Amino acid sequence: MSSYSALALRRDADGEVPAKTRTVRRCLALCIAAPASGQGKTTVTAGLARLYREQGLRVRVFKTGPDFLDPMILEQASGEPVYQLDLWMGGEEHCRTLLYEAAADADRILVEGAMGLYDGAPSCADLAALFGIPVLLVIDASAMAQSFAAIAHGLASFRPDLPVAGVLANRVGGPAHASMLAENLPPGLPWVGTVTREEAVALPHRHLGLVQAREIADLDARLDQAASVLSRTALGDLASPVEFAIGAQEEPEPLLAGVRIAVARDTAFAFSYRANLDLLRSLGAELKYFSPQADQALPEADSLYLPGGYPELNLERLSANTGMHEAIRDHHHAGRPILAECGGMLYLMDTLTDKAGTGASMVGLLPGEAVMQSRLAGLGMHSLELPGGGTVRGHSFHHSQLSTRLEPAAMSRPVREGRRPEALYRAGALHASYLHLYFPSSPGACARLFLP
Repeated sequence: MSSYSALALRRDADGEVPAKTRTVRRCLALCIAAPASGQGKTTVTAGLARLYREQGLRVRVFKTGPDFLDPMILEQASGEPVYQLDLWMGGEEHCRTLLYEAAADADRILVEGAMGLYDGAPSCADLAALFGIPVLLVIDASAMAQSFAAIAHGLASFRPDLPVAGVLANRVGGPAHASMLAENLPPGLPWVGTVTREEAVALPHRHLGLVQAREIADLDARLDQAASVLSRTALGDLASPVEFAIGAQEEPEPLLAGVRIAVARDTAFAFSYRANLDLLRSLGAELKYFSPQADQALPEADSLYLPGGYPELNLERLSANTGMHEAIRDHHHAGRPILAECGGMLYLMDTLTDKAGTGASMVGLLPGEAVMQSRLAGLGMHSLELPGGGTVRGHSFHHSQLSTRLEPAAMSRPVREGRRPEALYRAGALHASYLHLYFPSSPGACARLFLP
């Protein structure tokens, strides 16, 4: 799926506009939200996607907010690509286009919220209200009884224009517990059912969130189990028809026509937005994937993209692959562009030290060291004015601190006051930052980062 396809209103022989080119498309849709993180949203969304898939339906799943890990799980559950819907990073028309294009072929659209329903500005509630997508409230009921109804009522009534489809109680103790949870729910707020503590399907976590899908050996079995549990609730028929209008988004100019971009992709570097990669291709670039852990040389390329990930969990293999170090240094010394984000930037430092105090030599293009911390060191949404012109939006989320003698070429502007800005470092044609940039927020500016 591309968010940048040209959409022409062609009519068939009977004069009707085909479904794929109408300015409004209808599709059954549901947004899965909760009062906070850790309530079970991802498991419910993934299980529901797998349930629909087992029923022979095509389901498209989206994730609100700047998340890389949940979409990996959701992609395996649905068998379809997963995109982010973020009204701040991408803008309303970008989100509208993504939903409109998904509605062309999907039987169901699911949107998983981020954090709590009303957290963030804009929030999951803002997105659901804007597009008229009904919300399923998932609430962890493991440590409450009648107060469950108060929380559900508060979430459902806090914003009058928010369509709420029902409430699901997660991690329930049994029938007696379920009865206490449901007995005080207000009229008009449907009780969808429960997932008991024994039925709850756990997905493994680490410091940045869920473990990557490819690292969970029994993930399909967990997803099948989640689908089986949810089939015994009223969730299967909860999605409602929603009209998605065409977005006002123009086809980008082919600024990267003929440019070959080598993109790092393995367990150490997996944090790349699908919308970013789509945009690069729409700009005319050819993408060539490689593994900094396994490959000894770069593919033939004009530019290099090192996205974020978990280099700190792969120190030994990354450090030992000196052939790749040399290839990246040669690429840089030839004056070819490099964009390194977060984990990609750590990989280019002289050394990287994990939380246990184990240090390892990295590529050595950026002088200094990075050290993993036991606590979160950077979090938030940022805008960044690039030295070459243009302002791009993105986010930071990291557990490391960096020490370098390089002076920043630019500093980001955090959305929330009091948050620490992030530096953009530049060395020749190399740009590096903790920020994960969202390319569709400024296609032209991002294209210039890769121009030879």
